[in-house]
Amino acid sequence: MKRVLFLGTAIGLVAGPALADVNLLSWGGAYGNSHLEAYAKPFTEETGIAVNMSDADNPATPIKAQVEAGNVSIDVASVEYADAVRLCDEGALEVIDPAILVPAEDGTAAEEDFIDGAITECFVGTDVYSMVLAYNADKYADAQPSSPADFFDLEAFPGKRTMRKGAKFNLELALMADGVPADEVYDVLSTPEGVDRAFAKLDTIKDEVIWWEAGAQPPQLLADGEVNMAYAFNGRIFNAAQQDGQPFEIIWDGQIYEMEGWVVPKGAPNLDQAMEFVSWTTAPAPQARAAEFISYGPPRRSAASMVGNIEGTDQPMGPHLPTTDANMQNALGSDLDFWVDHDAELNERFNSWLAS
Repeated sequence: MKRVLFLGTAIGLVAGPALADVNLLSWGGAYGNSHLEAYAKPFTEETGIAVNMSDADNPATPIKAQVEAGNVSIDVASVEYADAVRLCDEGALEVIDPAILVPAEDGTAAEEDFIDGAITECFVGTDVYSMVLAYNADKYADAQPSSPADFFDLEAFPGKRTMRKGAKFNLELALMADGVPADEVYDVLSTPEGVDRAFAKLDTIKDEVIWWEAGAQPPQLLADGEVNMAYAFNGRIFNAAQQDGQPFEIIWDGQIYEMEGWVVPKGAPNLDQAMEFVSWTTAPAPQARAAEFISYGPPRRSAASMVGNIEGTDQPMGPHLPTTDANMQNALGSDLDFWVDHDAELNERFNSWLAS
């Protein structure tokens, strides 16, 4: 894991004995920066508790390894929704009492203010992100791709693509590209015939795909000209276009949205501080602030109206969030239960397919 060079300091901020730190595991890149600026720094400034950040390609992996080894150094980590449920079921996470969460400014209880599913036994949502299709506009000057079907159309839109290495998201995208309506995808994917159909569709572009594992890779591959189109986290593409001036365009049609949020590994060394961090950072104002750094929507209803301009600009962030009404047309919510039940078997098949 690569250390992020922010160590909040409690020296001079509080009197009395030194407070324990919070060891935070994030994902790095633009997303990790949103955690640093909207959560870690202000939390330290207000509480005097230092936050030591590090990152991983998928924080769920070191959590599982540390808990199994009985040597836990992580206090709080950002994980995908399905990973949180799986790890919780395996006993690898601490239970988070919803009573510790901050109410909305009008007094609405946190459990009522969060969107459905954003609070589970061991998880509190921090953002709604999506996997989206994106392309380098300089590569398609005459006609621009606009749908999942176009991503799979190598004749009309030639060039390499990049996709996340794994079954999740790719199988759903393949079915939508093959004509399955978004609201029927999981019904189809729940059958052996549907799985075969998804892999058959992936076969049509397999030779033109570069597979990525870290979220920072797709925008870099696009920028370097190694690929013309990407299937990637919307925030990474947005950040490259907004901050780096890259000619990238997002296709919202067929976006697959999901939540990420905080978990506390079982045996976290600084449990009290970890819970204080979870409580403070999931209040409406910090969630809205995080959305100004990267285009992931806050899962608290009261936070949506608090989201201001894109950090450092006079442009509103709202139109760039996955949860904006205009971007939700033909959107697909990732099915938590489906992936909890089928993740292992479908990834095993995906890896065999990739190696064949």
